[in-house]
Amino acid sequence: MSSYISNERPEPDQVLTDIADYAANGVIVSREAYETARYCLMDTLGCGLLALRYPECTKLLGPVVPGTVVPDGARVPGTPFQLDPVTAAFNIGCMIRWLDYNDTWLAAEWGHPSDNLGGILAAADYISRTRISAGKTPLTMQDVLTAMIQAHEIQGVLALENSFNRVGLDHVILVKVASTAVVTKLLGGTKDEIVAAVSNAWLDGHPLRTYRHSPNTGTRKSWAAGDATSRAVKLAMMAVKGEMGYPSALTAAGWGFYDVLFKGKPFSLNRKFASYVMENVLFKISFPAEFHGQTAVECAIKLHDRMKDRIGEIDRIILTTHESALRIIDKKGPLHNPADRDHCLQYMVAIGLLHGTLDSDHYEDEAAKDPRIDELRQKMETVEDSRYSLDYLDENKRSIANAIEILFKDGTSSGKLEIEYPIGHRRRRQEAIPLLERKFESNLRSRLPAKQVDAVVRRCQDHEMLADTPVQQFVDLFIP
Repeated sequence: MSSYISNERPEPDQVLTDIADYAANGVIVSREAYETARYCLMDTLGCGLLALRYPECTKLLGPVVPGTVVPDGARVPGTPFQLDPVTAAFNIGCMIRWLDYNDTWLAAEWGHPSDNLGGILAAADYISRTRISAGKTPLTMQDVLTAMIQAHEIQGVLALENSFNRVGLDHVILVKVASTAVVTKLLGGTKDEIVAAVSNAWLDGHPLRTYRHSPNTGTRKSWAAGDATSRAVKLAMMAVKGEMGYPSALTAAGWGFYDVLFKGKPFSLNRKFASYVMENVLFKISFPAEFHGQTAVECAIKLHDRMKDRIGEIDRIILTTHESALRIIDKKGPLHNPADRDHCLQYMVAIGLLHGTLDSDHYEDEAAKDPRIDELRQKMETVEDSRYSLDYLDENKRSIANAIEILFKDGTSSGKLEIEYPIGHRRRRQEAIPLLERKFESNLRSRLPAKQVDAVVRRCQDHEMLADTPVQQFVDLFIP
């Protein structure tokens, strides 16, 4: 006895149409969102230039075939490369995420919305250069800032109540989806073409979180977002050529994303797309620590002056934290590479206590040879404070709280030092922005000569001037 299965094409899934309508027709009215996007642009590109100091990053950059130069291709900041936009997106995405030092979004799902800049900037630069060659008007940096706000919003709103990590999928799936939507729009795609492109993004094979977790933590976590955003550019370019989409990519019984990869559950989307995520995004200002441990490192650095001469007297260190930190960065045993170390709460805290600072070099093999680091790690105990875990998910707080108490062999204690909101949080934005600007200039100086740095800083400090700048002119400012 056979069952009847209708072959009628359904209307596109509501999530697809909501994303496409926002990307195609959404109007951003928030001045705060554009101001924050400007700072996000600065911070993200600065972190990318700083990453060029590290050979493990630069070995992955450049064209697929060495020596290839693409006429009117996208330029890669800080390098001589001019590439097709798909490869350029990988390059830029790899650079900006390598040091895990730019923005973060924490909710039911985690991630780094600035990862989308790899695809956005590569596509916008390519579009602008080809338009100039055809005698047409290029895109401006206002278009890039708008796309950044929208990509942040798509990725971040999808992350609010939908945990991809709990089904074993890595958060860069949301980079792929968000970048696909906004890049299709930049390429001139219609709402229907955005629906088609985004449906293909959901249908793609998606990376597992294996490379972020013990015992397999490795450098793929530093290029995974570049891979996702470059795939997004490819899907977007196919869609504007007329490649078809799949209307029930999410909801198809038995074969759709929900049934195959999300335990049969539909997404929960209780906030309309606007500009909430960019307004509330978290910046990493002072040190490149995985964000769930940022306040723990800040506590450790505050304790450094009092502890530096008593390291040998320490009996135990109590780290009080939240559930997400315990799930991601609570590690015991050997740490095998820099990517492993920068996702270990205990390692980061040990560096802060020992040195009173933390920078990217502290994750390298030479710094990790210090035997005191593992001696301190072995004395650390992690415990969850349920209030911290609740406030982490509270839409009106979004705290990332940690506390440290050091117990000495003589029975004395440092007292419990608690910090609930990291310096990159919206609640500490006024304190953070001058530090972000200094971080940006310092990162620029790691790669570019002084005159060029001054030109970039002047352009980025003037919002109106930046917004009016053609994209290809802006990118050229970063070419050594």
